Amino acid sequence: METIDLQLLRDTLLAALREDVGTGDITSRSTIPAEARATARYTTKQALVLAGLPVVQEIVRLVDPALEFKDASADGASVPAGTVLAAIHGSARSILTAERTSLNLLQRMCGIATLTRQYVDRIRGMRARIVDTRKTVPGLRVLDKYAVACGGGMNHRMGLFDGVLIKNNHLAFHASPAHAIQEARRRLGHLVKIEVEVRNLDEFRAAIDSGADVILLDNFDPQQTRKAVEIAGGRVPLESSGGITLDTVRSFAEAGVDYISVGALTHSVSAVDIHLRVTPA
Repeated sequence: METIDLQLLRDTLLAALREDVGTGDITSRSTIPAEARATARYTTKQALVLAGLPVVQEIVRLVDPALEFKDASADGASVPAGTVLAAIHGSARSILTAERTSLNLLQRMCGIATLTRQYVDRIRGMRARIVDTRKTVPGLRVLDKYAVACGGGMNHRMGLFDGVLIKNNHLAFHASPAHAIQEARRRLGHLVKIEVEVRNLDEFRAAIDSGADVILLDNFDPQQTRKAVEIAGGRVPLESSGGITLDTVRSFAEAGVDYISVGALTHSVSAVDIHLRVTPA
C-alpha cells in the first residue's frame, strides 16, 4: 500500500474527531479568544520513520478548512530527534481542537513504521520480505497497513475478502490440509491463490503434494524451517510466522523462506514521542 485513500478514511477520521471533540472544545472556547491565531509545529523527540502526514493534514482540514498545513518531510523518511515534521497556521482554537486526534494517529503510525524498519533492516540483503497480519486495531487497519509499507514492509491480505489462508480452525473441519485445499480449489477456481498453515513437516509435505500456492510455517523453529525449505526445493513460496522477534528474525531469513509475517508490527506497537508546540501569532 504505497498511497492512502483519504476519501475512504473520511468516516473513520470524522468518528475519531467526534469521539474527542463531541459538541465542541469547551476548554479552548473558554480560554482562547475567537480571533486568536497561532503557529504549531509537530516535532519528534526521538529518531523515527515517518508515516501519517497525509492523515494529519486531512484531520486538520476536517477540523477547519481555513487552517494552513505544510509538511516538512515525507512519509517513509527516517528522521532524527528534534526534526520538525509539519506546521499549521491559523485559528488557535482550531489548532488545539485538532491536536490530540492528529497526534494519536501520527504517533501510532510512526511507531509502526519505525518498528517495521527495524525488522526490515535486520534481514537486509536476504531474500525474505517482512509482512504484516490482520492483527490491527478495528477501524484502523488501512492506517496500520499503510504505516507498515512506509517502514519498508509488505502488506499481507487486507481482510478475509481478498486472500485465502486456511488456518488451524479451518483444518479442524477436514481430515487433512490436502482435503481443505482440494475443497477450496473446487469452490474458488484456478485463478485464486490458496495459502495453507501447517504445524509440522508431515502436514507440510501433504500441503505441497496437494498444490498449495503458498505455505505458512506456523511456529516452526529455524532448524525445522530450513528443512522445509530443502523439501520445497523452490516449488512453492514459504512464509514463517509465530512469535518471531527482532532477535530471531534473521535466523528465519537465513533459513531461506520468502516471507516472514510479524503480528507485533501492529498489535504490540509503542507510540513514538512526538509533540505539538503552539506559538501565538
